[in-house]
Amino acid sequence: MSIPDFQSVMRPVLVAVADGVPLTLSDLREHIANVFQLSDAERSERLPSGKQTVINNRVGWARTYLNKAGLLCIPAKGLVQITERGREVLDSGPDHITVSWLKRYPEFVAFHASPTTSASDGELSEATVTTDATPDEQLVSAHQSLMRSLSDELLMQVRAASPSFFEQLVVDLMIAMGYGGSRKEAGRATQATSDDGIDGIIKEDKLGLDVIYLQAKRWSNTVHRPEIDKFIGALTRQRARKGVFITTSDFSVGAQEAALGLDIKVVLIDGSQLAQLMVENNLGCSIKQVYEVKQLDSDYFSED
Repeated sequence: MSIPDFQSVMRPVLVAVADGVPLTLSDLREHIANVFQLSDAERSERLPSGKQTVINNRVGWARTYLNKAGLLCIPAKGLVQITERGREVLDSGPDHITVSWLKRYPEFVAFHASPTTSASDGELSEATVTTDATPDEQLVSAHQSLMRSLSDELLMQVRAASPSFFEQLVVDLMIAMGYGGSRKEAGRATQATSDDGIDGIIKEDKLGLDVIYLQAKRWSNTVHRPEIDKFIGALTRQRARKGVFITTSDFSVGAQEAALGLDIKVVLIDGSQLAQLMVENNLGCSIKQVYEVKQLDSDYFSED
């Protein structure tokens, strides 16, 4: 039996977790390989990059798409669990779930929206793109899609981490962005028992001429104005001039307004911005593959 495409994997993935018990991603991959009766050679076949097996990659993309459509959830790091919507799809949905069928769910449409489209199995050569796009546009579209998926995966991992890990992650991110130099010298997470509303402190520069105070909220709910007011109060007590409030969720309009018009500079970073900054600064992720795009060197062929 040949290796199934990632759309053919979607319904079997739902069936694998139909009992409602969270399943590890490794067990899910093994289950799908058994369902399709893959040979040892098919199980070990790798993508052109050589970084991952084809079946694991396709199961991963199926999980991502089903999660974005609300049919699966990620209850904890490395786990997969069916949702009530997923149960309904098993009861009354199609025998073959496709990307087109998933577009009935608004949250999936938002994830899969143009101009970027999601790659079918994570490889640029198999990316789903518009037929009227130039090769350069197709390459950019595929790259943007992969980066957006990576950002979503990073945010899920961060939300599943412990509060103390998240607080240190925030300090690491600031250092990765160029504040303060080395981790040992520049930044530290404060003690949870005596932080006075401050989760981290980092030098603004290598000389330590000024410091930036950090607040980290690993939340799923929207951050409202009272939390920002508390942070501003903590900054005032520290006689601080600069603060950064980072959350894995988002900020209400009131929270955003609270950070404006102050003598203290307060920057708000929501979950989406956090994931983007992590990608940009290679925090929690690494370069998987480099593709060189070359063009004709017309000067080389000049015979003048």
